[in-house]
Amino acid sequence: MRDNINWLVKYQIFYCLITTWDIVYGQIRYSAPEELQRGAFVGNIAIDLGFDLKQLSARKLRVAPSPKKQYVDVNLENGVLFVNERIDREQLCGPSPQCVLSFNVVLENPLGLHQLEVEILDINDNSPSFPKQQIRLEISESRAPGARFPLEAAHDPDIGTNSLQTYQLLPNEYFVVDVQVHDGIGKFPVLVLQRALDRETISTHRLTLLAEDGGVPVRSGTVQVTVIVNDANDNPPVFSQSVYKVNMLESAPIGTLIITLNATDLDDGPNGEITYVLSSHNSAAVRELVVVNSKTGEIRLKRQLDYEQSKTFMINLQAVDSGPYPTPQHCLVLVDVIDVNDNAPQLSVTSISNSVTENAPVGAIVALLSAEDKDSGQNGHVECRIPNHLPFKLDSPVKNSWKLLVQHVLDRETTSSYDITVTCTDAGTPPLTSKETIQVQVSDVNDNAPSFTQSVYTANVMENNVIGGSIFSVTAFDPDRGLNARLKYTILNSSLASYVSINSQSGVIYAQRSYDYEMLKNFQVYVGVQDSGIPPLTSNVTIDVVILDQNDNAPVIVHPLLEYGSAVMETMNRFAEPGYLVVKVSATDADTGQNARLSYHIFQATHRDLFTISAETGEVWTIRDIQIKDAPKQRLVIVVKDHGTPSLSATVTIAISMTGSETISSATGLSKDRELSPKLNFYLVIALGSTSIIFLVILITLAIKVHNNRNGMECQYNICCCMETSNFLNGTQKASRSLQIPPNYVEVFGGDPLSQSFRYESCSTLQTVKRNFTAPHKHGPSAGIPLAQQEPLEKESAGMVNPEICSCRTNNEVS
Repeated sequence: MRDNINWLVKYQIFYCLITTWDIVYGQIRYSAPEELQRGAFVGNIAIDLGFDLKQLSARKLRVAPSPKKQYVDVNLENGVLFVNERIDREQLCGPSPQCVLSFNVVLENPLGLHQLEVEILDINDNSPSFPKQQIRLEISESRAPGARFPLEAAHDPDIGTNSLQTYQLLPNEYFVVDVQVHDGIGKFPVLVLQRALDRETISTHRLTLLAEDGGVPVRSGTVQVTVIVNDANDNPPVFSQSVYKVNMLESAPIGTLIITLNATDLDDGPNGEITYVLSSHNSAAVRELVVVNSKTGEIRLKRQLDYEQSKTFMINLQAVDSGPYPTPQHCLVLVDVIDVNDNAPQLSVTSISNSVTENAPVGAIVALLSAEDKDSGQNGHVECRIPNHLPFKLDSPVKNSWKLLVQHVLDRETTSSYDITVTCTDAGTPPLTSKETIQVQVSDVNDNAPSFTQSVYTANVMENNVIGGSIFSVTAFDPDRGLNARLKYTILNSSLASYVSINSQSGVIYAQRSYDYEMLKNFQVYVGVQDSGIPPLTSNVTIDVVILDQNDNAPVIVHPLLEYGSAVMETMNRFAEPGYLVVKVSATDADTGQNARLSYHIFQATHRDLFTISAETGEVWTIRDIQIKDAPKQRLVIVVKDHGTPSLSATVTIAISMTGSETISSATGLSKDRELSPKLNFYLVIALGSTSIIFLVILITLAIKVHNNRNGMECQYNICCCMETSNFLNGTQKASRSLQIPPNYVEVFGGDPLSQSFRYESCSTLQTVKRNFTAPHKHGPSAGIPLAQQEPLEKESAGMVNPEICSCRTNNEVS
């Protein structure tokens, strides 16, 4: 036994050393004996396929998984194909004369597929064995020499010369063994009677039958044959032939008749009654597969056939008569199973890429597929297909293997993933089909630039905004994803860095300063956006920032200008008629719109029923005659309001002194109205009376002088004076709303478009008398000139004109 083991090891080493490979139809085939230890050398894939050893790991070379055991594997360090699992050829291939192990080798980056085969060589690792340890025969003594008695054959799972070759019977006087050969079935021992038996001499013969194979060294098995010599039942049953052949479809239903056997026996009575039974030579699988009718000899199916498990099987049947000491007769029924298309193709994904970039070239490999059909012939021929509308196609470089290739340009933004249904159909009748769905993800590339929904945006910002506050937000859209859709916003016009800033991630624009509408009405910001792809793609947009006015400037009173601190001094004739224009208040506002629309109101007055004011123009008029009881000093507080929200205002205090019969008080008389004591009243009466008399004398003198000049005197240059004495003396000024203004009146304060200006009658001499009136400049806060620095209005002086040189000059405007 030890010698046999040592020989087996030497045999395996010898086969490993002489392992060869060849290319058959584009495939690489190796040869290796069975029963090699795990790790044993089979071949070198790297050398045979022409790969650099460094490429094996980088391209992830591997043996594709098999539904069976993984018998071989690859060492990526040296490219050696080695035994991964113990290979038992008899278990793997059974009695088949050729045993080939097929597998695929897969590489990635790029994907590749190679088919390899390993032919498993048989070694003599099994000895012939008999189904029983002892065979018992009963032979009638009447049997003549030359009678033949078939014995149960030995079984050797090895093939070729390693299988069963011959039988030997240890020497004896009565029997020899004859080896009967059946093509495609095997060799069967037949015990041949060489000398007539004599039960009375020897009733039992014990023989040793030896079965030998042709291996080196030879293996053998023995069985003890016990021959019982019976008295004569001379004629055994006889079959018409020793071997019957039958073909059956594997789809035959249970109970189908396989064959009906009929043996004959020339004896009469019980010696000629035949019973059919399965011989003990049949395997357990055959006993489970068929059933025999012992009376009729019918053999029927007991279980469904399966071509894929067994393509042929053998039924050993014996016929036994009912006579004393019957001699069984044997026959063989060989059943060939005909394949039917009862197995659908089985599709498996050998390798698949995690994702395919949308710019993958046409012809790029997406996945490797393989299909297997257990049926044979056309029933096992498989064709696979995918739907035509998909941008992919199948290519079959090797039988039953396919490549899934890119057929058209991909666009992730249109379709980000595909569920590809692969349909595989065999060529059987009717054809069988199986389906497998493969999901292919399309990975993004940066092929889309960011875009805005508008080319120009308008951002309205209220002036006096908070520094650092958000004033607008822009959002761009990029149909890509991941880094290709990660956007970064920037301000393109760097000159506005002190005005605005932008959050590069969110696109929110912040104010870097507080805007002043009076200084800046609007400006444009150019915002650029860039994705994070490689290479990055950009876009830009224009934002028109409009500054909205806020009521942040109070009205500024430009007329009358303050002369004595906080009050303005004005005088009026006590005898003025109702509608007399006392003063015109003008103001300006640096704001615009409603924020700059002004209205004038009397806030306080000594006598509210004496004066009124135009809300639009700011003109103050009298609304009744001045009475004696009215105070000689009137105090008006005028408020100017704009129409903003909230409204802002400015005030001016006007002190009005009555002229005429009463003495004009000092400029400081606005502060108090005191009650005069009786003594003080007496002095005032005397003073007023004296003043009135003097004023009356002056008036009479002037009237006479003017009258004389008009009637008797001729001007030095023959030009008459046109001065209207009454108006000149009275100095009466009436409101524009109640009087017809003569055409020789001119506007003194023309700065305010809402104002109604004072008008004075003009007069000129031969040499034009120039009178300077300085109108107030209309400066707002935005002009940068403080109100206190504006030039005060120079009132028109009541300069006397020399009547000797005065000439009439109508419609001469005072500049």
